Amino acid sequence: MSSLVRHITIDCADAYALGGFWAQVLDSKLSDDDRPGDTEVLVESPGAGLLFIQVPEKKSVKNRIHLDLQPEDRTREEEVERLLALGATLVDDQRRPDGLGWAVLADPEGNEFCVERSKGERAAAERAE
Repeated sequence: MSSLVRHITIDCADAYALGGFWAQVLDSKLSDDDRPGDTEVLVESPGAGLLFIQVPEKKSVKNRIHLDLQPEDRTREEEVERLLALGATLVDDQRRPDGLGWAVLADPEGNEFCVERSKGERAAAERAE
């Protein structure tokens, strides 16, 4: 029997605050047991949850692993704008005029993640080919 990914764990300075940011990003929620000041916070989502663990050291280098987000009900551009309004920052813009590419953002603690085109945008591009 194989293993399943239960949680993706992210070290951070403020588990509750960063967990709250990611809960909004994923239109999800924190575990009912989580409270401000907790050093471990779980964002419950389909598949694998995101587990935030408070650690004393600050982030110092680029992520070795990152999340790639694909919007479900909005375009990539709309999703990037929504995430920027939630507190993300644009780190690297790899979007191309032809619609390909992605945007690299960072969460409030500097953890990088990417926003790709939505499934609808991908399907529209394939039909246009």
